Parts: sequence; structure tokens; C-alpha cells
Amino acid sequence: MPPLAGPDRIIHADNLDVLPGLPDAAFTLVYLDPPFNSGRVQGRRPTTNVRSATGSVVGFQGQRYERIRGDLVHYDDRFDDYWGFLEPRLAEAWRLLADDGTLYLHLDYREAHYAKVLLDALFGRECFLNEIIWAYDYGGKSKRRWPSKHDTILVYVKDPKRYYFDSTAVDREPYMAPGLVTPEKVELGKLPTDVWWHTIVSPTGKEKTGYPTQKPEGVIRRMIQASSREGDWVLDFFAGSGTTGAVAAALGRRFVLVDENPAAIEVMRGRFGEISGVEFEEAVARG
Repeated sequence: MPPLAGPDRIIHADNLDVLPGLPDAAFTLVYLDPPFNSGRVQGRRPTTNVRSATGSVVGFQGQRYERIRGDLVHYDDRFDDYWGFLEPRLAEAWRLLADDGTLYLHLDYREAHYAKVLLDALFGRECFLNEIIWAYDYGGKSKRRWPSKHDTILVYVKDPKRYYFDSTAVDREPYMAPGLVTPEKVELGKLPTDVWWHTIVSPTGKEKTGYPTQKPEGVIRRMIQASSREGDWVLDFFAGSGTTGAVAAALGRRFVLVDENPAAIEVMRGRFGEISGVEFEEAVARG
């Protein structure tokens, strides 16, 4: 396939209709924030990407992918529907990653542990780079359990020997105990670790678009700064309010955003409509 070229694109479509038409190894960074498996029914469609018990992919402790999936389905049958929805899209994401590329998969506590085991099998455990915990403190707080105030972002690289990562490009953050370090370090700030303390999008803040699952620009900014260069292409095919594209553009990256929700497309038209060089596209569904 030819390399990716042309304008930044926002595509209104089911992502599984669009992804096969994008060129191999075109994106240095893929960020995915899929619908969390919170009890809602997920759409499914047949796929040829299912791994067989005798296939060549060997994951955790040498087990075949189909065995791991079977074990997890036996444990929790709700997972099969969710993974049937997500797996073919992750297989496409892997194909679309450049050799030095990185996948960031944003989940919550319901699916992160399942996804980690299955991604190890699907992509190779050696390609796992990080588990990032995004911690926040906003909203209701249960008194019958420890309140859930974090999301998990699983980070996998296409090639563990070639992936791009530039920690010096990441915005630094204040020290939590500035009195324990030198004034020079306080002024410089520290690099974020794999635990990111960052507030959610404020309901009254200037970032707010009105889209219910909007993620803060600061969280996306760290990923794009560290795992891509200026001019690189970034892909988000659960684009929602378009934050990935907005941050990518501000940092000099190119982007492709895909979402099938008309409300998301309307939000993105308001967000990008006045920006030169961004094209909106209606994709035709496959028969």
C-alpha cells in the first residue's frame, strides 16, 4: 500500500469499515479509548482475525491465544461479547502501527486485566511497555467500597527494539514534596511516572465540548509528546470529541480520526470546522 498522505481527516463511519483501507505501518501512535464494557450491549460482526488453537501466536507462559481466550470466556461470558467487538479492531491497529510505533489502549477496571493477558498473546508479551494509571478525584464517592478513581492505559510497542520514545519532550510536573529536592529541581519539575495525577475535564472549563466521555488534553498530550515526532501520523478510531486530533495538531502531528456516532462528528465539526487542512469524510459501509 502507498504511504499515508494528504490532509488531516475526520471520518464518519464504523471504524471496522475504514481501517482495512488505511495503509500498513502508517501511524507512529495509535490511541484507543473504546467504549468500556459497563453492561451495555456491544455490536459484533464476523471476523477472520480469530486465532486458532494451533496458530503461530504464542503468548503468556507459552499458551496459544485461543486457549487463553477460551479460559477467560469460561470465567466471564460477558467478556466474549466485548472482546469479539474489540479484537478485530486491535488487530487492525497493530497492522497500521509503524515499526517504531506505540499503541495506547485506554480502559477502566472492568476490562484492563482481561485485555492485558489477551494483548500479551495477540501481540507478544515482549511488546508490553507500560501500564499507566490515570488517577483523578472527581464525582461521587461510594461508602460501601474504595471509590474507583482511576483508568488504566495499556502501552504496547510494535517492535521492542525499535520503538520511539522521547522523555525529554514530555511536559514536566511539580514535585509532590518540593522540600526534599534542590531549588533547581523544583524549578525544572520532574518527569511523570506511570501514575498520572490529572483532573478530568472540568464541566465549566474551557476544554469542555459537551461530549460525555471527553478525555483531558493533558493526558493525551503526554502520550503524543513521548511517542511521536513532529510530522508523524496519529490515529484514533474511537475519536469521540476529537481531543487526540486537537492535541496532535497543536503539537505539529498529522491525524486521522474515526467515529460512527453522529453526535461525536458534530462536536468535531465545531472543534475543527475553522481549521484549514482538515477534511470531513462520510465513509460508505461495506456490504
